Amino acid sequence: MTRMQRRTLWISIVGVLAVTVYATLAALQILVWTPLAAVPGLTLDQIRGELSEAGESLNEAMTIVILGVGVVLALAVAVVSVRARVHPVVPAMSLLSVLMLGGPGFFIASFGPGMSLADTFMISAGVTLPGVRPFYAVSALAAAALVIGGIVVVVRRSGSAPAPAASQ
Repeated sequence: MTRMQRRTLWISIVGVLAVTVYATLAALQILVWTPLAAVPGLTLDQIRGELSEAGESLNEAMTIVILGVGVVLALAVAVVSVRARVHPVVPAMSLLSVLMLGGPGFFIASFGPGMSLADTFMISAGVTLPGVRPFYAVSALAAAALVIGGIVVVVRRSGSAPAPAASQ
């Protein structure tokens, strides 16, 4: 395995782990921490019971499917990148893109459970808990890293281009 292939492999592994941790923590935030914070004094089972009586649910399966899309995309990027022996920039930029899209994915995944909580307990459906901000911050940082990474690639490539021949 060449040095470039090792870099591609390690970037792919770290990227998949980052996306998986993001999705796992997002699922915990949406399905456990937000309901407990939204309805203090009740256990998670009591909250689910109240939701069920009102004809609502946290819709755990849909939340996990939505968040799982990012993990599947990350795995696909990693496998293709390693098998195709691409330059490490490809999985780095691709996996940063998946992390960047985690913010919208988090919002979409949390919308249904948030509305169920709001309808059942007559609370605000807005997700304003402090634990939510880090998800959007990670997505914003991934977007910034994408821009910076793109600039670095362009600058490096333009710096490595052969100098034009001097006219005599």
